[in-house]
Amino acid sequence: MSDIKVFAGLGRTAMEVLQALIPLIIALLLTPRFIELPQGFLSKTLKGLLFTFIGLTLLLHGINVGFFPVGQLMGEIIGSQDNRWIAIPIGALLGFVAAIAEPGLRVLGSQVEEASSGAVRQNVILYTVAIGVGVIVGLGMARIIYGIPLLYIVIPGYVLLIILLRFTESSFSAIAFDSGAVVTGPMVVTFILSLGVGIATAMENRDPVTDGFGTIALVALAPILSVMLLGQIYKNKD
Repeated sequence: MSDIKVFAGLGRTAMEVLQALIPLIIALLLTPRFIELPQGFLSKTLKGLLFTFIGLTLLLHGINVGFFPVGQLMGEIIGSQDNRWIAIPIGALLGFVAAIAEPGLRVLGSQVEEASSGAVRQNVILYTVAIGVGVIVGLGMARIIYGIPLLYIVIPGYVLLIILLRFTESSFSAIAFDSGAVVTGPMVVTFILSLGVGIATAMENRDPVTDGFGTIALVALAPILSVMLLGQIYKNKD
């Protein structure tokens, strides 16, 4: 792959990141008019935003160039094979490692460890969510391969969620719902979505839109259930 292809679209990605950061920058510049900030706080924050801009631009561009085409190509290859069931363990493994690499999940785990004074370790949250994502992505691949309607998985999942809410402590419930939000970030969404669309594209009697999409909805559900189950373990320890 040539350098031109690798860096094609980098400027567009940079503009998208800048557009996302501009409201935050404006808010920070207006804050000193209403709140007295410590000396040097604003300049350090703006430097941090600069690093954030550079980091997000490179991260998102790398994902678009590297992960999305690879995920879709893998899906098309798997979908064209006779032993398509292999997509289930492959999807589970990829879901696990993609969740581990998700930046937002690592930030959440760090915040949980800090807020709980170390009672709930970062790695515990990280691996709990990653295992849940791996299991549900494997189930999502089975849904695509065997034509299982999405509602057959989503409805029982949310019924179980409502039941667990009754028995889960409020602190773990809050962490669980935040986990469902942060895990559907650029790493998981890009790779898993492209994999599912690729499989549905290569298979006969499958629609890339109706069958390829929907897995991310399951991914958003998985961390909520897994963290609530983790809460039951901590509850029984007390």
